[in-house]
Amino acid sequence: MTRSIRNFLASHNLLAVSANFQETALNVEQALDTAMLVDLNTVLSYRALKAANRDELTGKEEADRLYALGGAVSGTLSFPRAQPQHFAFLLAYALGEVETSALGGSSFRHTIRPRSGEVDTARSNPSFTAAMRLGKQVMKRRFASCFVDQVRVELARDGWAKIHGAIKGTGKISDNTEMEEIAAAFNAGSLTLTANGVAGADAAERLSNVQAVQVLNPATQAWEEVNYLEVSNTVPAVITITPPGETGETTTYRVYYLPVESDWMSFPARVEEPPLKVSQFTVNLGGRWNGSEFLGGYTLGAELRKLVWNFRNHLSLERTPGAGGDYANRAFRAGREQKLELDRDFRDFLLARHLKENEYLALYVKAVGPEMEPGLHYQVELVFPKVAVLAAPVRVAQRRVAEEVQLAILEDDTYGSVVAYVQNQVSSYAA
Repeated sequence: MTRSIRNFLASHNLLAVSANFQETALNVEQALDTAMLVDLNTVLSYRALKAANRDELTGKEEADRLYALGGAVSGTLSFPRAQPQHFAFLLAYALGEVETSALGGSSFRHTIRPRSGEVDTARSNPSFTAAMRLGKQVMKRRFASCFVDQVRVELARDGWAKIHGAIKGTGKISDNTEMEEIAAAFNAGSLTLTANGVAGADAAERLSNVQAVQVLNPATQAWEEVNYLEVSNTVPAVITITPPGETGETTTYRVYYLPVESDWMSFPARVEEPPLKVSQFTVNLGGRWNGSEFLGGYTLGAELRKLVWNFRNHLSLERTPGAGGDYANRAFRAGREQKLELDRDFRDFLLARHLKENEYLALYVKAVGPEMEPGLHYQVELVFPKVAVLAAPVRVAQRRVAEEVQLAILEDDTYGSVVAYVQNQVSSYAA
């Protein structure tokens, strides 16, 4: 074959992250500890930063050079059936401060708050390492120093809780692909790699993990495809090819392949937790948070159609002098910004009155899932100690009067702007 056939179905994609432990420093990769069950359309992308020399005197009408400035990483981690661990992971890295205490024999309670200062001289928030397998065997790529810049939580009736995280990365990447140049005769019948074996448990898989072989034709100086037939299971590997030419003149071959996996290329196991249904959430508004429990207020029940919480760090990733690589070496947030939206039936004028009086309220969201051990449940709590109604326009929905309430999330003097509590059986996040 001149090009091997591989399975590139998106359902074979995998994502793994260092959920339990943050990176010790910017651009220093952490071990992957958790595979995440994300939405099928989730992809972390590397965007190369390149510029043509249109602004230079080339002596030509058009550009004739392309300059590379490294790259940047971005993407969205979407969890359409959010589990407690998904809340814990995204909020731990978005808010930045986590305290964990043991519950029972094998359960833990994670208290997550906004970080008041910087992590170190290069980071405002903790960073994690991520890796993706693309297709079944197309390639694997590792992304150093990823940050959660934005979080969006959606609780819409008749569905599952959803949580999404907008990710920014410094642009430091590595992958499991190799391109090796080999000097051999134009009529060679086999090629031997310098040091690596080719990944694959059997002959067919090894053959498919060689993605292409090309030869520089000595006569035309053009790269041509070479037919390859077999790959040995030795290290280094020997690739049997159909001789592309008739002469024994030495030329250059290029072999594109996946080497035998090592280190980060073996993905960790997935943690399984029950997804949270919107019907498991309760929403209380108007009371007071005393640091340990929500007092007073009233429960928004059947009238609540949807709740949306948007959180943004305004993280800026930059290349500064001394970066030493083709990626950012500084990641600071410009200032957090949050907002809440409630879509509810217009059954009373209470929120409209709160808007008129400019009163401060508190909002408490709690989901209780199945038991993880006797007497202890999977659980997520979101506490907003100080909110105020920003707008409450009235509309008609399904032949009923409704209002779309926008709440400003404010920073309380004692308890801050938001506190999240997550109970599950994972011992740490962003530690």
